[in-house]
Amino acid sequence: MNPSFDLSSYIMHHVTNSNEWHLPFMGPVLLPHFLSLHGLMLVIWALLLVVIFCVCYKREQRVPTGLTNCLEAMVQFVRDGIAIPSLGEEEGQRLTPLLCTFFFFILGLNLMGQIPLFASATANISVTAPLALVTFYFMTADTIRKNGLGGFLKAFMPAGVPVIILPFIFLMEFISLFIKTFALMIRLFANMLAGHMLVLSLLGMIALFGWIALPSLVLAVGVSLLELLIVFLQAYIFVLLSAVFIGQMYHPEH
Repeated sequence: MNPSFDLSSYIMHHVTNSNEWHLPFMGPVLLPHFLSLHGLMLVIWALLLVVIFCVCYKREQRVPTGLTNCLEAMVQFVRDGIAIPSLGEEEGQRLTPLLCTFFFFILGLNLMGQIPLFASATANISVTAPLALVTFYFMTADTIRKNGLGGFLKAFMPAGVPVIILPFIFLMEFISLFIKTFALMIRLFANMLAGHMLVLSLLGMIALFGWIALPSLVLAVGVSLLELLIVFLQAYIFVLLSAVFIGQMYHPEH
């Protein structure tokens, strides 16, 4: 047992944001004061997305293969499996680029967090909050643009509700607008943060208790494999819930 090892400090050091990037065999690299570690992850993945879709993606291929085929399959899945069923044909086609951006952006950041060289930016609430606020914008301002102020308010007044309880229902539905946005933000942040903390806790047990805790290494590997599924699942859930929430405001009659 190593009594000098502080497990809590070890965990927090790896999951919190900072101005240091710890590279293998190089030690910590101090980042510019205007750029944090998670901000750097955002920049790296944004640049990779540009390279993937502007350089690696072969639009001229008549029969897509390789990476091009994979990207088109994922875009088609988002469009036909999420956007159109949740928003309708016209609005689904219009918002497919937004939902695809959500999907690829979140998925890439989640996957980067599984590589020891990088950090998980989606485990930072300052990253998930702006993503949720984009959805909130489409649930409010864009709904008013589409349906007018009257159509926007109609979404909070379900048909067939007795007049006597309508004010209460209106208030609950209006509050739920913010609850949905908050849930989007917290769900992604909490799931990614909890997974990393669990893996780090299991690995830290080895440093704390020595060889007696070696079985925790097996558990850490198992949790890491489970996280590979979760990174895809969380990207899908965020996009699906965003589409459903926006669709509920766009089409209150349904």
